Amino acid sequence: MSEKHIDTSLLDKAINFAVDAHKGTERRGKGFPYIVHPMEAMAIVATMTADQELLAAAALHDTVEDTSVTVDELRRSFGERIASLVADESDILVEGQSSEQSWQERKRAAIAHLAGASHDAKVVAMGDKLSNMRAIARDYAVQGDTLWELFHVKDKKLHEWHYRGLADSLKELEGSFAYQEFISLIDKVFGK
Repeated sequence: MSEKHIDTSLLDKAINFAVDAHKGTERRGKGFPYIVHPMEAMAIVATMTADQELLAAAALHDTVEDTSVTVDELRRSFGERIASLVADESDILVEGQSSEQSWQERKRAAIAHLAGASHDAKVVAMGDKLSNMRAIARDYAVQGDTLWELFHVKDKKLHEWHYRGLADSLKELEGSFAYQEFISLIDKVFGK
């Protein structure tokens, strides 16, 4: 039986762009290349859609937040839809405050923004958030509550507030396996 051929040129370009943008960086405290996370986010999104632009946005989702890439560069290379989806997924720092000082304010804004975001933006966010929650669950299984010491914000209850808020904002995806896994991991790490 022959495989069906689909046009993956846009996705291939996005993957190569993301690999180049994240080159030489490590996922904080993990010991593996950063690109593993966007690729996992993309794989999660692929369980919800075959839309090449959503898959590309998932691959690119941290390029603006974590590298020197700008939304305008993404717009020129990938078009408005992908650039907007990545912009939706990017944290905005609060002027005059460190990332630690503004953490709760930024997370509150992100949860509120996500609640009102498009379905497409929620699908891309689900890839990112589930990938993050998987990493937390794996580390928590090994390290227990000492895990929280690795974060800028060390209060487990604040992390629970953040992830449960994200789950509420992503509730329209509750029929997906990804959302169900997300809830299951939140309950596993933080309790029911």
